Amino acid sequence: MDKRYQVFVSSTFADLQDERSNVIQTLMEMDCIPAGMELFPALDEEQFEFIKKVIDDSDYYLLIVGGRYGSLSEKGISYTEMEYDYAIKQGIKVVALVHGSPEKLAVEKVEMDSEARQKLQIFREKVTTNRLVKFWDDAKELSGLVALSLPKTIKTYPAVGWIRGNEATDNTDLLKQLNKLRQEKDELEKQVQVLQANNTEILDLAQGEDILTISIRHNVNRGGKREKVKLEYYISWNEILKFIVPKVLQPYPERAIHANFTSYIASKYPDDFDIVSIDIIDFENIKIQLLALEYIRLLGDPMDIFWEIMPSARKKIVRSLALKRYESDLTNDE
Repeated sequence: MDKRYQVFVSSTFADLQDERSNVIQTLMEMDCIPAGMELFPALDEEQFEFIKKVIDDSDYYLLIVGGRYGSLSEKGISYTEMEYDYAIKQGIKVVALVHGSPEKLAVEKVEMDSEARQKLQIFREKVTTNRLVKFWDDAKELSGLVALSLPKTIKTYPAVGWIRGNEATDNTDLLKQLNKLRQEKDELEKQVQVLQANNTEILDLAQGEDILTISIRHNVNRGGKREKVKLEYYISWNEILKFIVPKVLQPYPERAIHANFTSYIASKYPDDFDIVSIDIIDFENIKIQLLALEYIRLLGDPMDIFWEIMPSARKKIVRSLALKRYESDLTNDE
């Protein structure tokens, strides 16, 4: 019976985006299910209660420590350390990847506040004491460290993992989850049908350079204080397609699209936007619109949805997004 293991990836965000991306990509290539802050709204005390439930559902906890301590909770402890402490308390096996030379990091990747630096040092000592730790100095090293460390951890400390619904007929809770997801998928398909019925021609649907407004929630560190801010991000459907299409030329996991799209939006903001998230409703609206435009189709089952470009739309979309020759080039050719 094949299992897929859910791995919670914990770290500070703004300074470790490349590192997180490398680790998450490696986990997906290992057929693991990555979970982390990319999937959650901006962190606060209420959202941390939800994150604890996700950690409870995870089989392993992967911690990346760089040169920042991270956003502080009301208790004066970073959310990253709170996640770590909770995972240890719950007995979840930890894979810790700690930067070996934080003093060599760029200024924007380290704590400037002396109190935060002291808290980071104490946290590093906690993580590296009486625990197997791997040290890294470059983001490119992380993929190899994960590929070596996680399989050993899985072999030494086997976890429950996730299995397909058709392989767990005696698992009542899993079947209930599967039925719920199927109902949600049916409801989504009904929404698509209604949308198509109300728009008799594809041309009536928003597309091309039409603008979609996405709600952005994020934290901003100003003067050592974390402030919650909500903004609206304006993006054209062509820009959305340019991001999504290269990934869905072959079936691609929906959860990975959501995580990568969130990172893409986050990259548009300055580093002091500590955590950026997009409203899940906006992501669902993007999916519905692309389905209605008959640009993508959904594959897999409700537990593991994949997106793929529709064969009938592949040529049209790829041509529309391909680089065009300038008029001057055409004149010179003549």
